[in-house]
Amino acid sequence: MSASPKRPVVVLGISGSIAAYKAVELARLLIKRGVRVRPMMTKAARRFVGPATLAGICGEPVHGDMFAETIAGELHVELAAGADVVALVPATADLLAALAQGRVGDLVRATALCARGPVLAAPAMHPRMWSHPATQRNIRAIEADGRVQLVGPVDGEVASGDHGLGRMAEPAAIADAIFGLLGGRDLVGTHVVVTAGPTVEDLDPARYLSNRSSGKMGFAIAERAAARGARVSLIAGPVSLPTPPAVQRVDVRSALQMKEAMWGALGGEALDGADALVMVAAVADYRPKQTHGTKIKRRGGGIQIDLIDNPDLVAEVGAARSGARPYLVGFALETADDEAIVDIASAKLAAKKVDLVVANHADDAFDKDTNRATLVTATEADALARLPKRQLADRILDRVATAFNAARKSDHAEHSRGSR
Repeated sequence: MSASPKRPVVVLGISGSIAAYKAVELARLLIKRGVRVRPMMTKAARRFVGPATLAGICGEPVHGDMFAETIAGELHVELAAGADVVALVPATADLLAALAQGRVGDLVRATALCARGPVLAAPAMHPRMWSHPATQRNIRAIEADGRVQLVGPVDGEVASGDHGLGRMAEPAAIADAIFGLLGGRDLVGTHVVVTAGPTVEDLDPARYLSNRSSGKMGFAIAERAAARGARVSLIAGPVSLPTPPAVQRVDVRSALQMKEAMWGALGGEALDGADALVMVAAVADYRPKQTHGTKIKRRGGGIQIDLIDNPDLVAEVGAARSGARPYLVGFALETADDEAIVDIASAKLAAKKVDLVVANHADDAFDKDTNRATLVTATEADALARLPKRQLADRILDRVATAFNAARKSDHAEHSRGSR
């Protein structure tokens, strides 16, 4: 008789927020899908959720004493060593500060700091607490460390009745993110090329044409693709962002430089070097017809600058592609209303021969850590709520993974037929 497969283990750390009651629903969702949930609670969390409720749902003792005796030794070490994912739900402002600063004051914090695998945190707090400079400083530190994945917060009503960004993500969304981490090496064996940031088109040594792209969306996609097992080539315009872990980065300046680097990463005209191209970069549509070697002096009476078209990079790849590979993702950043943006994205989908267009508003996207987008394909327009850019990155990469796995199954079936 074969042994039963090992159940994945999620250590669920609950801190003192009114959103703690949702952690019970999260535990139920995880257990329903075959996960063993080992709960732990801070002292403050017990004011919002009874340990007996959680123990009854999980069928496990609820841990809270940092110095409880265990057969394995230190409890936080034992919990961390046995966890496939440590999930901090909800994560208060104080818990996020502890993660950013490496502070250990209780079992939940110690276990998170000792985790060997992925750590996920679902922030929950009043919008004014979330937007406070100290909290945002801590979030930037957490993101720079790259050890904790944040899910949420989302925009909505909080316990006080106020509205804003700070509400904890719903349990189903958090469960999906956890399953992404548990099974989440679904891009192993793929090469994903991502472009990010603006391009800069020089007019003279002092001036250039560019745009407001920060590169955050493209870098989030590169980071999440690497975390899901892909080999990632990131072609970045001028941005001041750190290179995500395990990502190969090429820095460029102009649209023509980005074109050269992109085609090189794709394997040239044969397009046999990559499985997907995610074209996030805001490539300048035009460049100066003439670049001056010295600074143009003010002469009065205005100045006329002749501009010429830059190449449409994703459209070039779409025109050159003869099969389903590489899977092509384009972005449509517009200033129209939602309905018009979907129409524009659908037109781009057909004209540029891409598989997916991510349609979004300039006001929602530029230089923000969140984005609101609609995923437009030939058959649907999936309007998403405002999401942190890492979470939106995973929604986009879910489409890439689905296409990759479908192609792999097709190739396997064709090989099987040919070998009969």
